[in-house]
Amino acid sequence: MLALHFPHLPTDRISRRKWGLSWRSRGRPEAAPIVCSSRLNNTMRLTALDEAAETLNLRKHMGVAEARAIHPTLDVIEDDPAANRRFLEAIADWCDRYTPLVALDGVDGLFLDITGCAHLFGGETTLLKDILARLFQMGIDARGAISSSPGLSWAISRFGQGGIIEYGEAEQALAPLPVAALRLEEETIGGLNKMGLKYVGDLLTAPRAPLTRRFGGTVLLRLDQALGTDEEPVSPRLPVASLSVERRLIEPIAAEDDILALTDQIAASLKSSLEARGVGGRIFELVLFRVDGKVFRISAGTAQPLREPKRIAALFAERLQAIHDDFDAGYGFEILRLNVLLHEDFVTSQGDFEHRQQKDASLAAFVDRVSARLGEDCLQTFQLRESHIPERASVTVPAIDHLSAPKTREGHPPPARSERPIRLLRKAEPMEAFAIEIPDGAPASFHWRRMQHRVLKSEGPERLATEWWLDGAEAADRDYFRIEDDKGRRFWIYRQGHYERDTAQSWFMHGIIA
Repeated sequence: MLALHFPHLPTDRISRRKWGLSWRSRGRPEAAPIVCSSRLNNTMRLTALDEAAETLNLRKHMGVAEARAIHPTLDVIEDDPAANRRFLEAIADWCDRYTPLVALDGVDGLFLDITGCAHLFGGETTLLKDILARLFQMGIDARGAISSSPGLSWAISRFGQGGIIEYGEAEQALAPLPVAALRLEEETIGGLNKMGLKYVGDLLTAPRAPLTRRFGGTVLLRLDQALGTDEEPVSPRLPVASLSVERRLIEPIAAEDDILALTDQIAASLKSSLEARGVGGRIFELVLFRVDGKVFRISAGTAQPLREPKRIAALFAERLQAIHDDFDAGYGFEILRLNVLLHEDFVTSQGDFEHRQQKDASLAAFVDRVSARLGEDCLQTFQLRESHIPERASVTVPAIDHLSAPKTREGHPPPARSERPIRLLRKAEPMEAFAIEIPDGAPASFHWRRMQHRVLKSEGPERLATEWWLDGAEAADRDYFRIEDDKGRRFWIYRQGHYERDTAQSWFMHGIIA
């Protein structure tokens, strides 16, 4: 487990904006020390300091007025926790080049699970040197430590000298560190210090029972987690891909055509892995690592499980066109990675259904292309629901999800389509009915969508009761009519509530018969 600590994260973010990304490698310009301030307990206090401010014996939580009185040239900038969070998440995205298992650690740290990844970078020592050197070149001060447990790595990166802690060296590395290195609350740390237990080494030799009675089980839990005798889960911030392939480039590429050609190549190397598992990808993600550290994540879904490299590349061709205005290649991308975030069983249709299979594939390709360009909600289709109420018997769903849904339920085919399909409205629309000929009959005319319609023919009523588990206004019975107006258009309308003298009734347009 690799723990990274960024002791000057807020001021590094400001310095990068002021002096460029590589300001640390060029040397700090002659400028006033930078500090961040925020209102704490109704007083403006320092919340972050850069290295120059720390050399002036300033400290966090000092009042801004006191700090300015001591050093009038201070550059005091209001702290922005949201911007700091975005900056930390951007660093986490960049760290994804080393391992997909990256987790946030508070407001100024990261955890990287590098199990099985270190040998790809020449070992743990080389990996740690590489990541710290790259962060330094990007203007970010970072401290790192690698060990077998998150707690030990956290302690060494923040209170130790960093580096790599081998197996069996946990107690020796922890002993000289203060008890704050165990991630304890301030109140607990103060209580331990009053008892003379100031260092972790003091806790290692102290009897456990009195510690538990005095401070509860948290102190020993944190101690065991740091020693590695108690497991501590670390949850990655992003979903882990089931399959992933990547290409690291000697020369960065920036042109969209080059990106798509390389995507086609790495998708071809992904095809064999999908075939070996008997699955196809449903959600793909293209991750582009720019040379300056910025990361682009572009995802695309498919209507059916997909393996074909050219169709996968075509999905991202549409996505790049959709985000063209927000896509900035800068000086180019040095790493391209293709992830399969979701996969499903790849079922091959029988030979008798080859024509239908080709038809479904062409429809799915069209849905994929349009959805990738305009969004998954741009194409809608109707999906049946178990209800005898017509307007509740179907709902609109994205076509990309509908095509991948099972075509049968419990071995039975879905209900057949009507010979005269009804183009349902997204929601029943109110209408104004006039001149009811008989109490329970259809209207002689009605007004809907700014048009007057005169009824020539009508069939009904067909009285339907709502679902038995509903009550209140939704539980009222409805009378449905099939009508034809004077221009030959046919509609479904329904009346909410039965006829009662001197009682207003509500009429609604339900659908249009095609």
